Amino acid sequence: MSTVRLDLAYDGTDFHGYARQPGVRTVQGELEDALAPFVSPLETVVAGRTDRGVHADGQVVSFVTPGPVDLDRIRRSLNRRLGPEIAVLGAAFVPDGFHARFSATGRAYRYRILDREAPDPFAARTTLHFPTRLDADAMDRAMGAFVGEHDFASFCRNREGKVTVREVRWAGWRRVGDIVELSIGASSFCHQMVRSIVALSLEVGRGRVAVDDVPAILAARDRARAKGAAPAHGLTLVGVGYPGEELRPPAWLADR
Repeated sequence: MSTVRLDLAYDGTDFHGYARQPGVRTVQGELEDALAPFVSPLETVVAGRTDRGVHADGQVVSFVTPGPVDLDRIRRSLNRRLGPEIAVLGAAFVPDGFHARFSATGRAYRYRILDREAPDPFAARTTLHFPTRLDADAMDRAMGAFVGEHDFASFCRNREGKVTVREVRWAGWRRVGDIVELSIGASSFCHQMVRSIVALSLEVGRGRVAVDDVPAILAARDRARAKGAAPAHGLTLVGVGYPGEELRPPAWLADR
């Protein structure tokens, strides 16, 4: 028995999310179908079950194989069959007990917005087009309310009995030309949390919500106080942390 870790990137545009569902195309379904000739029985687990249209550049999957496998051969085969939509960036044996989800110590996401009148056809699948110029500095200042441990009920899709307390380790917006980009890292995220933070950030960036109002919206623990959820296609899972390989904020945010 051996445990295998796969590091994945994928364009989520044409998938109905990561998790396998009957009758629709999913990342897990495609991955497991491609793995089936090499591993049987097969049960994969994933670090983050991304929603429909969400992308990944740092997803982690693990599974246990009952017999010997050639990881180089598996990686090459998966990339031939699944690319370019899904790419296996790495394949490695890991210690017994490693679990892509439960061993994770943190996750990081990026959200990108193009805020100019003209869209960019080459970025349209991974970047939200917003035709009005945003105040990226105000959006960034608003992120201070989210850092630390809070109840994010105002920003989580309501699920009966689910805990909504999370620890956000960093969060910040920056502008690079016509791109406004969010980086956010946390111990974990509840459903639609990042997209809901982005939706409120957009209201701040266009001057409809004041920076000083954000802490009260968070403290209200009321989903109706937030501003819904931003479109999925601007969101990318960029990293998962594990013991010995903890996540760090990007240099532009860490240097502040």
